[in-house]
Amino acid sequence: MPQPPDIARRLLPALGLTLLASPALAFPERALRIISPFPPGSLSDTVARGLAQSLSAVLGQSVVVENRAGAGGGIGALAAARAAPDGYTLFLGMVDIMAVNPFTYRNLAYDPERDFAPVSFVSHIPTALMVGPSRPAIGSFPELIAAAKANPGGLSYASWGVGSTSQLAFERISRAAGTSFLHVPYTGGAPAIQAVLAGQVDAMVLPAGAAAALLRNGNIRVLAVASPARQPMMPDVPTLAELGLPLSLSLWQAVYVPARTPAPIIAQLNTTLREAMRAPGFIEMLRGQAGVAEPGTPEALAAFERSERQAWGAVVRELDIRIE
Repeated sequence: MPQPPDIARRLLPALGLTLLASPALAFPERALRIISPFPPGSLSDTVARGLAQSLSAVLGQSVVVENRAGAGGGIGALAAARAAPDGYTLFLGMVDIMAVNPFTYRNLAYDPERDFAPVSFVSHIPTALMVGPSRPAIGSFPELIAAAKANPGGLSYASWGVGSTSQLAFERISRAAGTSFLHVPYTGGAPAIQAVLAGQVDAMVLPAGAAAALLRNGNIRVLAVASPARQPMMPDVPTLAELGLPLSLSLWQAVYVPARTPAPIIAQLNTTLREAMRAPGFIEMLRGQAGVAEPGTPEALAAFERSERQAWGAVVRELDIRIE
């Protein structure tokens, strides 16, 4: 029923004040920050900085990257979880932090589901399996598996830490192939790669972009990519599916905010991220990492994260990995 004109005149100013006070309409009024849970130069840092640049251009506000490394990403995750739920702190979560750490750490300081609200998926960064100069006779994935089966535990692989995705991805591949390797953990990706290049360790799973860069230098052989399709930067390298192992193993990233962030702000951030991820510079940065921008809804991210926890958690339980 239409309101009488005098009542309408009294309601309009109040309605206007309500709209102006809406968090979604007032946001953002100052600089934002993206917490990257790994050190400068890492894959997480590279993606976070590319995203910050694109977001800044879209929002007309500064977006800074804050590196909070340590505890397998847990230090950065805890800092983000404790931030004010106002939309000004974004967290670049990765598979390790959101899907692996809950199973590997006995006393995890954060809860991926309770402490964070999903905003948008960012990208899948596929992984690749390489061998170094210690095994010059191995030129293909079937040859690697045959050598491992002929000498169980005699071949080794490097990882960037116990319970890391590099360890778990290699274990998922080797177990699917029906064999085993000796695990040699390191304190980060760089020393693990150096060990393989120096011939101290035989093989490793690493991001496909890093594998392609090493392949161009002629230091390694990339035997397979764990992605649904072959990678344009390594078109001659087969996928695991082509080799009989239907595995797709990626180092995915997604954007989260602290729990209890208002829904209108999450919706606005999702819209803004979608626009930022269409920027040519961001697309080119991801292409250099063998990734593509894949923005999506918060609901889709939450469902994907649950499925990833099931898959990675099963491997952690099978290996009985527990980190204090």
